[in-house]
Amino acid sequence: MFISSAFAQTPAAAPGGDMGSSLMSMLPLVLMFVVLYFIMIRPQMKKQKEHRAMIDALAKGDEVVTAGGMLGKVTSLAEGFVTLQVANGVEVQIQRSSVVQVLPKGTIK
Repeated sequence: MFISSAFAQTPAAAPGGDMGSSLMSMLPLVLMFVVLYFIMIRPQMKKQKEHRAMIDALAKGDEVVTAGGMLGKVTSLAEGFVTLQVANGVEVQIQRSSVVQVLPKGTIK
């Protein structure tokens, strides 16, 4: 009642001082994006590139593991599909992208 409200006054801004503070407020966001790129995005892109190179290098007679865990020997290749022999007389056609790993020769008996 007897005390009047006090309001803070903004200090007189120096020319160019406002721009510097806005850059400093964006710095953590930029640093976070850079860290995210080097920790998550770049390794994932490298892994995809290696997988694509492995799929492109598939050849008839390779022994592979699929994403479902099936082991087989490549009997024929098409543009988007691979035919695997999983047992004597049993062949399965799968997508090339489902091949996860190429095994050393002689692994499957």
